[in-house]
Amino acid sequence: MTSETISLTASDGHQLQAYVARPEGTPRAGLVVLQEIFGVNEHIRSVADGFAADGFLAVAPAMFDRAEPGVELGYEDFTQARSYVEKIPRDDWVKDIAAAADFARAAGKVGAVGYCWGGALADLAACHGLVDAGVSYYGRMTVEWLELQPQCPMLYHYGETDTLIPLEIIEKITRKRDGEVRVWGGAGHGFNCEARSSFHKKVAEQARALTLSFFAEHL
Repeated sequence: MTSETISLTASDGHQLQAYVARPEGTPRAGLVVLQEIFGVNEHIRSVADGFAADGFLAVAPAMFDRAEPGVELGYEDFTQARSYVEKIPRDDWVKDIAAAADFARAAGKVGAVGYCWGGALADLAACHGLVDAGVSYYGRMTVEWLELQPQCPMLYHYGETDTLIPLEIIEKITRKRDGEVRVWGGAGHGFNCEARSSFHKKVAEQARALTLSFFAEHL
């Protein structure tokens, strides 16, 4: 596996950075790895590395670059992180994801996997037909565009004890989505991230295995 940081150009000419992890040999598919609201940080880079080790050409676009290049925040900087999300119009999120998906198309079919804000972005990418399959980890903002429908297979992971995404929100999303929704018992928000106190190793491993099986089927 090798990695590098590259520059992507969106359809409106905006240039954004992206972390790219390449597998050994021919990639099995492309994968857009969509960040939490804390930037393309060490955790997101390690996630991309992990998918590259599994054979994917993984690209993690820096979704905050339109507001400020090179943002990497600590997990305690939630208010600042939210401010970056609010500075960037939703249409621009789509343009930047599209640029990453176009890059990943060099490997064939393209999936999206996202975490936290990125979990919702994976759903948004699917709704705009940018990818061939998507996996959303604890994406709350999906509830803001339920009038849209994914154009490809989707898998959703949520934690049963997630205080940021209560079960009524998960149920609302489930009613509007045809994809598989898994609610993991004993898991809270950020259960996949080893850098957070909410990390749940067993659930993270089970969810990742299901994610890989899902991508094997659809990509």
